[in-house]
Amino acid sequence: MTRAYLDYAASAPRREDVLAAMAPWMRGVVGNPSGMHDASRRARQALEEARDEVAELVGAPPGGVIFTGGGTESCHLAVAGVTHAALRSDGSAHLVTSAIEHHAVLDAAAQLARDPRVRVGSLPVGTDGAVDPTALGGVLEPTTALVSVMTANNETGVIQPVEAIAARVRRDSRAAVHTDAVAAAPWLDLRRATAGADLVSLCAHKLGGPVNAGALVVRGTVAIDPVNPGGGQERGRRGGTVDVAAAVGLAAALRAHDREREELTARVGRLRDRLLAQVVDLPTCEVTAPRSPRLAGTAHVTFAGVAAEEVLFLLDRAGVCASAGASCSSGAAEASHVLSAMGLDPRRSRGAVRLTLGYATSEEEVDWAAGALRAAVATLHAR
Repeated sequence: MTRAYLDYAASAPRREDVLAAMAPWMRGVVGNPSGMHDASRRARQALEEARDEVAELVGAPPGGVIFTGGGTESCHLAVAGVTHAALRSDGSAHLVTSAIEHHAVLDAAAQLARDPRVRVGSLPVGTDGAVDPTALGGVLEPTTALVSVMTANNETGVIQPVEAIAARVRRDSRAAVHTDAVAAAPWLDLRRATAGADLVSLCAHKLGGPVNAGALVVRGTVAIDPVNPGGGQERGRRGGTVDVAAAVGLAAALRAHDREREELTARVGRLRDRLLAQVVDLPTCEVTAPRSPRLAGTAHVTFAGVAAEEVLFLLDRAGVCASAGASCSSGAAEASHVLSAMGLDPRRSRGAVRLTLGYATSEEEVDWAAGALRAAVATLHAR
């Protein structure tokens, strides 16, 4: 039985207000928004209202919102769409990503780089887990088509200097700036945190919304070729019938977090600190990037001499849901590219545990999880 759910960064529990907003579009006749009859018109109205709301909450024009099937598709559309447009217009493309991006960005860039006309540069991070904007000077080119740096890291929670990076890009090139705001969306005001970005990726289920719901928000006149052509939906930038319920759910989840952000960030930040205070004295425990600006809901710690999968096994037996890092790959235990980029000793990063809190986390859950983590580490060290 689950006693403490501390894996919000993997997927947040569904919010009741989101379910209520989606309910009319989950049963009965739901028209195709591209159709001409009454049911289609009602579906289209709901879709466009959701589009307007997502745009307002991110600080972008409504026409710039492209609904996608989640965060991974959104990031892929940004990276591949801009690259394909650059290849079509310029005959070559140069991309820049940070070393700590989600694999949705890194793998898309690596796949594109199989084409000899595409080159990819990488921005390093320091031991603080943050990209240094001055590092752009070593990789940025006048012909760079896209720079992609996430708003906040999904493993460590470290907030990235997107505004400063965007300013440097504007100064030295004509590249578009993409930011993966999936991890940041529950905690930061996206109007401010992503203000310098031309492209913003979102995902609903990290916000207590539905799975397979996301958006790519486009500011300005960035050229994007569709990755999935056909049908002309989403102003020709993403073919296929849009899921009205998913779009409504994303908008409702963003709206709820925007409404509650100030109170939620303060309350959950206190709970995060309460959790860390109860485990930081464990043998070999270190808090990752403790002096860096971090998301309120992320507690990331490492232990030397133990394996994360062993810790997670014992936590699961105690009813605690947590993770070792990103939970979107295969479930296999792999070295974290984020911690490697930060220069952590592999013997320590092997014992990384990520506990992430959210809107429904309670003191009781935090205290139970802290006790379970203490017991798990003690058991493993005793062996």
